[in-house]
Amino acid sequence: MDEEKRGDIARVAMLIGIAVGTAGAVSYAFDAIRAGETSAAISIALGYAAMTACAIVYGIRTHKVREWLTPGWGDVTRGFAFAFVLFVCAFAVVKLMTMNGSPRAAWMARLYLQLGDPKPLRQHQASVGVYIAIMATMEEIVWRGWAKSLLDDLIGTRWGWVAAAVLYALAHLPTLWALSDTTVGNNPLIVIAALGAGLVWSGMTRIFGRLAPAIVCHALAAAGARRVAFEDPSNPELHPTLPP
Repeated sequence: MDEEKRGDIARVAMLIGIAVGTAGAVSYAFDAIRAGETSAAISIALGYAAMTACAIVYGIRTHKVREWLTPGWGDVTRGFAFAFVLFVCAFAVVKLMTMNGSPRAAWMARLYLQLGDPKPLRQHQASVGVYIAIMATMEEIVWRGWAKSLLDDLIGTRWGWVAAAVLYALAHLPTLWALSDTTVGNNPLIVIAALGAGLVWSGMTRIFGRLAPAIVCHALAAAGARRVAFEDPSNPELHPTLPP
């Protein structure tokens, strides 16, 4: 077996490891028995911390880590602009899926129930903000840095960014069952969000050639979702499937 084939096998193995590691962390965190528990957030953070360490090692060995992490002029502005577009699109999709008392609103209700009581989040907003920033950075290093680079080497830069987004969405498939509802079945919200956001963040990395704009966009989008999560989950107008 020549060196190129061994390299491709190693790249595929690393991609499988990234997808399986993410799926495992997601499956554990979104299990209904851990709804509202801090252990859910900690488990995802620990999983991504381990993968980020591997990604940094890979980036150093391939001389790509500087390309990933070197900031550029206008990165924050680009991140804000793309985050605004992403949040508007996400809001429109959710409204479309849950409009006119649709039973699909149960998917959103199930997600809110998984987040648990929002009061602790309100009381520790600074800590939550730091957590979001760290998680956004780690996810971008792992997926838009490490995974995208592996896929660029395997199938080329033209489609590598798309494949990275698709794999990112597939890694979140456990939420289909973890957040399912007995009335409307499997819950696709997280998978759809992962695919849409993954395409945006992978596309940003391909266009700008570094991770900083995508990290800013990711953190702001997550912060926007957090603001939505601060709403009272018992509010029947937000969650029509829940009793008042």
